[in-house]
Formats: sequence, C-alpha cells, structure tokens
Amino acid sequence: MVRNPLTDDERHRGLVLGRLLQQARGARSAAAVAFEAGISLDTLRKIERGAIATPAFFTVAALARVLGLNLSDLAESVAEDKKRAAGRVA
Repeated sequence: MVRNPLTDDERHRGLVLGRLLQQARGARSAAAVAFEAGISLDTLRKIERGAIATPAFFTVAALARVLGLNLSDLAESVAEDKKRAAGRVA
C-alpha cells in the first residue's frame, strides 16, 4: 500500500503535537513515559521531534493518559497553533 505524501499542514501539526507532548513530559524521562504508555522509546522520540507526523490515535491517547493531558485540549492546542501560524502568514 502506498501512502500519500504528507502535506505541509500535516507535517506542521506533527511538529506542534510533538512539542506539546515533550513539554508535558517535562523532567520525566522519555524512557519512563514510553514504557508507561506501552510504546517504544524510539517511537516516542520520533513523535516528539515530528518524524512521525501522524501518529496512531491510540498512541496519542496512551501518551495523553500517561501525561495527564485531555485529548480535546491537546487537539485544541494544535488547532490554535495552526490559527496563530495562519495569522502570521496572512
């Protein structure tokens, strides 16, 4: 199966999501968070740096649970960043 290339918006959302998750992790080790969420450390690192721009929903949900984040608030934060970016461009 061939995946369609990611759009610039999708790549940007991935970077924003990764940054938000990394900020929420704070001083906790990436290894501890990944273990508690049931994902590999490599996957968490890729999400945090935006290399996985569209992580699976259940992966994001597991990370949100471990980090004490509300999924709706997380989605809203990503959307707000897009609005701010659009305001700078327009």
